[in-house]
Amino acid sequence: MGRYRFETEEHVIFRKSLQNFLQKEAVPHYDSWEKDRLIPKQFWRKLGEMGYLCPQVEEEYGGLGLDFSFGVIISEELERVGSSLVGVGLHNDIVVPYIESYGSQEQKERWLPGCINADFITAIAMTEPGAGSDLANIQTTAIRDGDHYVLNGQKTFITNGINGNLFLVVVKTNPKAEPKHQGISLVVVEEGAPGFSKGRKLDKVGLHAQDTSELYFEDCRIPVSNLIGVEGKGFGYLMEKLQQERLVVAISAQIASEDMLEMTMDYVKSRKAFGKPIASFQNTQFKIVEMATKIELGKSFLESLIEDHIAGKEVVTKVSMAKYWLTETAREISIECMQLHGGYGYMEEYKIARRYRDIPVASIYAGTNEIMKVIISKNLGL
Repeated sequence: MGRYRFETEEHVIFRKSLQNFLQKEAVPHYDSWEKDRLIPKQFWRKLGEMGYLCPQVEEEYGGLGLDFSFGVIISEELERVGSSLVGVGLHNDIVVPYIESYGSQEQKERWLPGCINADFITAIAMTEPGAGSDLANIQTTAIRDGDHYVLNGQKTFITNGINGNLFLVVVKTNPKAEPKHQGISLVVVEEGAPGFSKGRKLDKVGLHAQDTSELYFEDCRIPVSNLIGVEGKGFGYLMEKLQQERLVVAISAQIASEDMLEMTMDYVKSRKAFGKPIASFQNTQFKIVEMATKIELGKSFLESLIEDHIAGKEVVTKVSMAKYWLTETAREISIECMQLHGGYGYMEEYKIARRYRDIPVASIYAGTNEIMKVIISKNLGL
């Protein structure tokens, strides 16, 4: 049996194969990646060779033509290893779908095969030093000059910023547009474009192996053929695709919670205090029960949400609920689990310490949880 109702024998085999791959290629190296503050490109190459990069891409471009259910499995198994692998999910399920849905035939042929074999590692450049959740107020411009756009501006907190070499950049092609969001477009900037440079690798509280950086555009010239979709339609594209991004974040938060509970249950059964296992104390039992209940409820909600998303249903309200509630739940569970580990939970050699550091940012990225609540309240008619 699979983890979800929709899992077939094919899904089960796929998951087992991926687990075996990660046990060999990721788990033994993860601690060193965290110390190096980078996941090597060679690991990306191996993911591509095994068919774990963008399996949803159509076969004519080198993909496997699989639906999002296989992407769910990849997101879950990567998260079980560690949250720093989030950049792979971003590449597979967040950035590449923009090219698939809105790119021209020529753009798909040019970029998709490389996204599948890791010749291209993608990133999406939305956030700026002065604009995060308020996307309509981005300041990076792309002004038409003949057959080129000239980009000027700065992006920050860019996931895959160091390893990446294909950037989907959110720009203002019409800075004077009213309302402001009608001036937003999406363009692709390849590494090596004149006037494009990367800033420093940012030093984060958690997600240490995940490369995050700043990007700079100084009279950066790119061909007009690098425009994704229609000029001025970028905000609408973002609103449509952000739903899957938020779902991916919710899935990762759920797996992190499950992983923390599992490791904590093992610990409290083996650790003794006053001559008996910590698990035998009623306070410990109640804490474990409370966490297990929240996790089970989250899993059920998430399963129905994934099914609705795969079926093409409108899930904006529910996905916003899932992103906010599951990331908050994961943060609460990280605190409880660390407490149950006692002093050892504060030691880097215990995985709970890393989980405790990695989880808080999930309530910030892909739209803050406060923004999720704004979306939900509007859709409830408030």
